[in-house]
Amino acid sequence: MEQLKTIGRELAMGSQGGFGQSKEFLDLVKSIGEARSKAEEERIVLLEIETLKRRLSEPEIPKRKMKEYIIRLVYVEMLGHDGSFAYIHAVKMTHDDNLLLKRTGYLAVSLFLSDDHDLIILIVNTIQKDLKSDNYLVVCAALNAVCKLINDETVPAVLPQVVDLLAHPKEAVRKKAIMALHRFYQKSPSSVSHLVSNFRKRLCDNDPGVMGATLCPLFDLITIDVNSYKDLVVSFVSILKQVAERRLPKTYDYHQLPAPFIQIRLLKILALLGSGDKQSSEKMYMVVGDIFRKCDSTSNIGNAVLYECICCVSAIYPNPKLLEQAAQVISRFLKSDSHNLKYMGIDALGRLIKISPEIAEQHQLAVIDCLEDPDDTLKRKTFELLYKMTKSSNVEVIVDRMIDYMISINDNHYKTYIASRCVELAEQFAPSNQWFIQTMNKVFEHAGDLVNVKVAHNLMKLIAEGFGEDDDSADSQLRSSAVESYLRIIGEPKLPSVFLQVICWVLGEYGTADGKYSASYITGKLCDVAEAYSNDESIKAYAVTAIMKIYAFEISAQRKVDILPECQSLVEELSASHSTDLQQRAYELQAVISLDAPAVESIMPSDASCEDIEIDKRLSFLNGYVQQALEKGAQPYIPENERSGMLNISNFSTQDQHEALTHGLRFEAYELPKPAVPSRIPPAAVASSTELVPVPEPSYVREIRQPASLPPVSDAGSSELKLRLDGVQRKWGRPTYSSPALSISNSSSSSSQKSANGVTQIDSVSTSNSKARDTYESRRPQVEISPEKQKLASSLFGGSSKTERRPSSANHKVSKANIHASEKPQVPKAAAVHTEVNHERAPDLLDLGDSTSSTASIVDPFKQLEGLLDQTEVALTANHGAAGAAKTPDIMGLYTDTSLSGPSSSVGDPLPTNRDEFNLASELSNATRTAQSGVTQLNKGPNPKDSLEKDALVRQMGVTPTSQNPNLFKDLLG
Repeated sequence: MEQLKTIGRELAMGSQGGFGQSKEFLDLVKSIGEARSKAEEERIVLLEIETLKRRLSEPEIPKRKMKEYIIRLVYVEMLGHDGSFAYIHAVKMTHDDNLLLKRTGYLAVSLFLSDDHDLIILIVNTIQKDLKSDNYLVVCAALNAVCKLINDETVPAVLPQVVDLLAHPKEAVRKKAIMALHRFYQKSPSSVSHLVSNFRKRLCDNDPGVMGATLCPLFDLITIDVNSYKDLVVSFVSILKQVAERRLPKTYDYHQLPAPFIQIRLLKILALLGSGDKQSSEKMYMVVGDIFRKCDSTSNIGNAVLYECICCVSAIYPNPKLLEQAAQVISRFLKSDSHNLKYMGIDALGRLIKISPEIAEQHQLAVIDCLEDPDDTLKRKTFELLYKMTKSSNVEVIVDRMIDYMISINDNHYKTYIASRCVELAEQFAPSNQWFIQTMNKVFEHAGDLVNVKVAHNLMKLIAEGFGEDDDSADSQLRSSAVESYLRIIGEPKLPSVFLQVICWVLGEYGTADGKYSASYITGKLCDVAEAYSNDESIKAYAVTAIMKIYAFEISAQRKVDILPECQSLVEELSASHSTDLQQRAYELQAVISLDAPAVESIMPSDASCEDIEIDKRLSFLNGYVQQALEKGAQPYIPENERSGMLNISNFSTQDQHEALTHGLRFEAYELPKPAVPSRIPPAAVASSTELVPVPEPSYVREIRQPASLPPVSDAGSSELKLRLDGVQRKWGRPTYSSPALSISNSSSSSSQKSANGVTQIDSVSTSNSKARDTYESRRPQVEISPEKQKLASSLFGGSSKTERRPSSANHKVSKANIHASEKPQVPKAAAVHTEVNHERAPDLLDLGDSTSSTASIVDPFKQLEGLLDQTEVALTANHGAAGAAKTPDIMGLYTDTSLSGPSSSVGDPLPTNRDEFNLASELSNATRTAQSGVTQLNKGPNPKDSLEKDALVRQMGVTPTSQNPNLFKDLLG
């Protein structure tokens, strides 16, 4: 009685809305299905969204009603509207203990959220708990959600539980666990790389469903690394044999075919493992042959298995018997009335002709029928087959068919594809150059600017090179035919830009070569082209250059040049053009016309477009100029790898960037000055010492004299005067470096090894006798074949089956420059004198960087005033040389401290301390008193000679190191 009540209750719910669904839900589905316009549908959905927002905001909603609202929200999302206002309710439903509500929540969340949604973090904990549930249905629901919602970051949170479920007693849980691990591998391969062995173990699972699910991740793994799974060939063959022998339960049959999807996956895997491997392929021959014999071809799924068998046979090491069985299956496909089966047959035939080209000849009439079929997809697939079976004997027929089809279609994408195929076949298998030029003209004319620009350059190169032989008459005939064809085409309207560029180039190079057409006629045609396409600058540029070539050839032949009025107006127009390129070409044309014949012939020689240009990378033609400059005292060039103590040029840009950062303004507070220590220097001495400031660079140039023992160090990057600091210790700033002679040896040598990949030679595969072969003609209804179709078949499939490829056009013609050129004696390169610099580079006082000094030869106008110095004073100054040399203070450090102690100094350099400043001041005062004690002041007023002497010696301070002139200190203070 209780069971009857339950059945009655379920029937009542079904009558109301179907298993607990309300009438509102049914009305929603019905109204959406009956909507007659998109606007009406949107109105219904927007009204439903407002209703759901109002219902979900109510407190204490019954679970049954919440489940219905979530399902109605799924409909809203499926129709493209936003239902994010209720996502949190779906997430909460996954936490429910009721199985039906939990599964509904997981289904809604999987549809609503993506793996990077913010609400995913709220579901991970629930998934972890459900994966450990005792109810396998809850576990399956959680695994389904795992495949959709878990991302790279949350994989480690659930991975241990999923791995544990591989040993679950329920086969459905094990299958879904395999699927979850496969999904983890697709999202983050590194996270499951250590679990690959689990896939191998599950391949031997007792349940066929688990085994079939394992084939999918194994297929991905084998695609990446085939050699690591060669040991599984026997296992895969054994599984495929058991499936083909119907050892699986009947529940896996589909249209009376045993587990067809497992068979297809296994055949794909075997095709990967047997590719190029004869030993592995031999283990597969028997089972693949059994599938060919046992598979039913009356159903679509059976034909799908047979097609996969053909793909496997074409991938593994060839076997004659299997190739014959595959040919029979292809014959059945091609003679079928179904376009789908014909398509499969054409595709399978394209795979087999790579191994056995003669198979295509057995089905030539079937291929022609597919070529004339109104189904556009089938026709395109047939063209792909013809492309694969093209050879020199049938290239003309196939290319002509492709061009005709290209003209008939309007799809620019596929038209571009067909044009590229035509060009490729014409370049490889062209029987003659005339045919190649005519074919290219058709392609350019009908495909337009869809053709690649490289094709145009290849065509121009072919016309220039000719037949690649010494037969000049054949080459001139080829060019004459090209000129004639282009003169006929040039008058047609709306020609592609790329094609017009080719036409202008050919007419400019060879328009008057044979004397059949006059220069006026060709230039008139070119002017018409430039005028007709006035908006295209590239066409006008090619036209003007072609006109310039024609006039140059006429001048070189010492013939009178008559410039047409339209040509003159074109040149004047382009001379005032906004395009600098067109302006330059117009001015070049005017300049070439004004030159004499020898000059024009040397500038623009006739038929020299393919001559090799010899490039002298060593610039040996400048050796004479270099030698003369060295004899006049110029410095020799020092290669970069032999330079010692110089900055690398490649570091200039990084150094500039560093200086720009370090020399910026500093906004931190200054350091408070420390109290100065009182000095015993008299005021007069202090006044004289304060005069020792760096002399600013004058606006005139000065001569810098260096000792003869030291070679000049030149730096092209600096032209300012620098101090020489040999032997002077730096007090602060960047640390100095010793400058011993650096020897840079570039003794590194590289050895290249060429490794050739061994190519497995396929044994000659000979087809068996054709008695048992069910060809297309034998089973075809006896219908009279038209002579045109027979002629087309003989053109496509007749002749030698050996594929012949046309040699590259780059090797057609040997350059005349290479034939007649003789080796010119190279002038020996002037040896670069490299001297080792054993002194410090002189840093610039005004530059915080370590840049080198410039030693340009300059004249000092104040050197002439040094003769005015009194010789007695100079002698007097020389008497104190020893004392000055013994107590020479670090005056260079004082200058450095004085110039860089401000707040604008380099950020990376430490500021000097007050103790250092005091020590320097003390040394300076002592040296001043010593120098003053030995010099008698004769006059109280200013002495002009003393001023000149100080001037000259202070200027010498910038070029003469203190260590080399010990009397400098006394001379300065005298």
